[in-house]
Amino acid sequence: MQPKDTFFSQGDPADTVFYLQTGRAKLTVVSQTGKEATITLLAEGDFVGEESLASVPGLRLATASAVNSCSALKITRGEMSRVMHDEPEFADLFLKFMLARSMRTQADLVDQLFNSSEKRLARILLLMAEFAKPGERQTFIPPISQETLAEMIGTTRSRVSFFMNRFRTLGYINYNGRIQVNKSLLNVVLLDQLPDENTKQPVIPLTEVILGPVLPIVKKILKPVIPIVGNIRRKLAIAQKNG
Repeated sequence: MQPKDTFFSQGDPADTVFYLQTGRAKLTVVSQTGKEATITLLAEGDFVGEESLASVPGLRLATASAVNSCSALKITRGEMSRVMHDEPEFADLFLKFMLARSMRTQADLVDQLFNSSEKRLARILLLMAEFAKPGERQTFIPPISQETLAEMIGTTRSRVSFFMNRFRTLGYINYNGRIQVNKSLLNVVLLDQLPDENTKQPVIPLTEVILGPVLPIVKKILKPVIPIVGNIRRKLAIAQKNG
């Protein structure tokens, strides 16, 4: 598929799933007033169109289109259901993908609610550069317009332009036709550290940065449970000592 080619369009019948084998793609939605917004980016190894597996098939809620040249495997609803029943390894792969997407969606929501637009832009650039994935990192991100970045983080193009120029001046990114993301963006921007403070701090994995805002909420939920667990551990220790 060539850039801007569509896998499916918003409003189409949801009857197939696509597995992205190479390249990048994106999901966009259009409001009733005609405003378009990019809601997520897709990379090699992602599934798209999984809503077609719902018990009652409906219509596509978004449009999936290619960002650059890519190839994808088209799987019908019936074939997908059969393979998931007959091939446990494939079912396990799909389940892991769905769990990862669920976590990413929750992290996106937290990011949108609690982080500044500058930090949201930094996070999107890091995710596009695949800093969260193991192995060799692709620091050059696919071609993407500032309008699309603005749609994804919920701000204006002028603000994105301002932040991009700021990132480049501080050495967090380079761009001359293509955008290259540098590792320094992890600490300095996402952790609100000044450049001189950044050199003293270790690089924190992106997964921790993404889930960071969620951790205080989890700790608050678990706070009443911690004393109970402590008491149980002490009683077990005493029982083992007496026994």
